[in-house]
Amino acid sequence: MTQLSKAIGRPLLALGLALQLGAMQLAHAKEALPPPQQFAQLGAFKLENQTVIDDCALGYRTLGTLNAERSNAIVFLTWHNGKSSDILGLLGPKGLFDPAPYYVVVIDALGNGVSCSPSNSKTQHGPAFPAFSIRDMVASQHRLLTETLKLNHVRAVMGFSMGGMQTFQWMVSHPEFMDLAFPLSGTPRMSSYDQLFWRTEELLMVSDPDYAQGHYKKNPPLAAMQLVFSMNFNTPAYRVANTGPKPEEFEKFWQETIAYDPDNADANDWRWQARAMLTQDIGVPVTQADGQTRRSLEAAAAKVKARSHVVVARQDHLVNPKPALDFAPLIKAGSTVLESDCGHLAVQCEIDRLRPIIERLLDQAAGSLNTPR
Repeated sequence: MTQLSKAIGRPLLALGLALQLGAMQLAHAKEALPPPQQFAQLGAFKLENQTVIDDCALGYRTLGTLNAERSNAIVFLTWHNGKSSDILGLLGPKGLFDPAPYYVVVIDALGNGVSCSPSNSKTQHGPAFPAFSIRDMVASQHRLLTETLKLNHVRAVMGFSMGGMQTFQWMVSHPEFMDLAFPLSGTPRMSSYDQLFWRTEELLMVSDPDYAQGHYKKNPPLAAMQLVFSMNFNTPAYRVANTGPKPEEFEKFWQETIAYDPDNADANDWRWQARAMLTQDIGVPVTQADGQTRRSLEAAAAKVKARSHVVVARQDHLVNPKPALDFAPLIKAGSTVLESDCGHLAVQCEIDRLRPIIERLLDQAAGSLNTPR
């Protein structure tokens, strides 16, 4: 069993913990110090709901060197409660793509515990932290790239899971900013199934007395929420065949699942990012004939300029693939459907299938670059 499979066998409060891919991928590379954690100081960051995050700092790491034409930058966005350090293991000759020819900027999303978050805010700690959206994440990232790194255009924007949701939003919010958009297991709009799953998770959290409505002194174990997450992360077939446990080992697995784990993501960070996902809809507001304003994916598609390729997993129980597949033809995007029984983990299970697709599209994007910015 791989280290990743062992990690999946434990209860998982955050997708970032579920996808500890670094050890698996970096084992194939020469040992090297990871790129340092850096921060862009955004100050008082105003959100789309008109509230303000005090002293907002956005975390990021960079790999490689920006070329003289400033045309080889790639932006990679974090998953739900994932951190930039987690992403590093996805990149490399055995990863999603070889970063060697590129200048890769990996950005910690708002609320992940590294960037400004409920857990690390001094003036808006815990439940006092403002609610933010995926659009706010993208707005903060745009400021980091343009103000701190002085980048006005990049080769590609990509991300997995919630990172894929951010990628879809980038395509609409800043359509001229990238040549290629590559959302992996993301969605442009939450389906009814996604709403059911993530709202159930949130209900399990807020119903747990240890959560104390976010005013806990110690990060709560949230056993029921972790169990439901663990049930849905993979398919039943994958869990039985790969992550177990064997029937005779189940009691040990159960006790470990419901036990307190100091490595779990902060519960308020988890909830704030989950709430951002629950409100995700890249549709552009359009007034209908009945006078009601609704978000239109067709109007959003009309704004998209980047070459795009959509990747989904057929058996994904965390992010339903249908909205992304429905959106792809609206923007004339290519698509890849992963068919394994790995569930949300299919991107990792089929990484050898994805790598040549990603690298080919990155090469093609290089041939269609706009005038260097």
